[in-house]
Amino acid sequence: MDAEELYTTARMARLTLKPEEVEKLRLAAEQMLGYFSHMKGLDVDNLAPTTHVVAEENRVRNDVEAPAFKTDALLSNAPEREDRFIVIPNVL
Repeated sequence: MDAEELYTTARMARLTLKPEEVEKLRLAAEQMLGYFSHMKGLDVDNLAPTTHVVAEENRVRNDVEAPAFKTDALLSNAPEREDRFIVIPNVL
């Protein structure tokens, strides 16, 4: 990838490149393109797809109503409280 292609791609992505960034980005883009070229040569005929356009089954868990936690029981786990608030140490 030459510098002109890099500037064109950056302009389309609405990026502004500084001259000192061009060479570093050019090398990174060439490395990515090399990976893509390598992947094109891999045999993937016997690999099962990991995703599909049409979901064959619901992949999320069922919504199940669960009993609510008791506020007092939850607050009893706090190391320090002030009324119904948990005291958090100042870190600054």
